[in-house]
Amino acid sequence: MTFLDQMDPLTGLLDDTESAQTGIDLRAKYTSAQPFPYIVIDDFLPDDIAQLCLEEFASIRLHGAESGDGFDRPQERAKRQFEPEQLSAPVRQMFHAFNSRPFIRVLENITGIEGLIPDPDFLGGGLHEISTGGHLSVHADFNYHKRLNLERRINLLIYLNKDWRADYGGQLELWSKDMAQCEQSVVPTFNRAVMFNTTSTSNHGNPQPISHPSGQSRKSIALYYYTATWDGSKRERTTQFRPRPESSDATDWSVKMRELMVDILPPLVARTLRKLKK
Repeated sequence: MTFLDQMDPLTGLLDDTESAQTGIDLRAKYTSAQPFPYIVIDDFLPDDIAQLCLEEFASIRLHGAESGDGFDRPQERAKRQFEPEQLSAPVRQMFHAFNSRPFIRVLENITGIEGLIPDPDFLGGGLHEISTGGHLSVHADFNYHKRLNLERRINLLIYLNKDWRADYGGQLELWSKDMAQCEQSVVPTFNRAVMFNTTSTSNHGNPQPISHPSGQSRKSIALYYYTATWDGSKRERTTQFRPRPESSDATDWSVKMRELMVDILPPLVARTLRKLKK
C-alpha cells in the first residue's frame, strides 16, 4: 500500500483535510529512533510519481544537458545534483507539491516539529545522482539558510533505484554522535523514503562506493525543511564531514581552518580576511 495514497498521481498535490492525520501514528517511532530521530517509509509516493522522477534522469542524459552542480573531491566523489528549476515542467510541479502546505502537514505529523517551512530556493536539494565509484562521506549538514534566515530542521530523502542491493554500495548510514559506530544502514531501494532530524550530531552519509554491476548510478530526491527559530545565540556551520574510525576518510581541512579562524580571530579581522579571499 502506498503511504501517500491520497496524493494526486498527476500533480503530486494532497488534500489538506484528507492528509490532516497522515503520519501521526508514526511519531512515537520517529522520535524514539536511534542514533537520532528518523524513520524509513517504503512505497512512500504513488508509483507513477516516483517513476516520473526516475525517468527524468534519462531525459537529462538524452538531451545532453550538462546542467546541475558537480562534486568530485575526497568527501564527495562523482556526485551531481539538479535543482528543480532545471528539470521538466511535470517534475518541477512535483517539487512544488513537496513544498505545499498539506505535504508539510504530513512531515509535521511524523516528526512532531511544528511550523516547518519549505525552501523555495531548494538550496542543496533537487534530484541527486552518484555514479560508479562515487560516494558521499559521513557528515552533519549545514544548519542555516542565510537568505531566508531560517534554521534547518528536517531532511527527506526519497530513493529511485530499482532492485538495488546492499552489495551495490550507496546504502545510507546513520552514525552515533561520537562517530564510534554505524548504528543503521538503509539500502536506497526504489520509492523508499528516509526522514530525519538535521542537527550538529545527525551524522549520516553513503560512504560505500557505488558499484552496480551494470553501471547504474544511485539516484534520489533530496528535500530540506526549516523553521523560523534562528537567533543570535546559534552558530552557523557548513557541512561537517566526519571521518569514520580506522578508515581512509579524508578530513575536510578547509572547513576546519575557516572555523578556527572564526574562533580565534576578532570578528573585524575575520570578516576582512573572508572578503580578501573572495
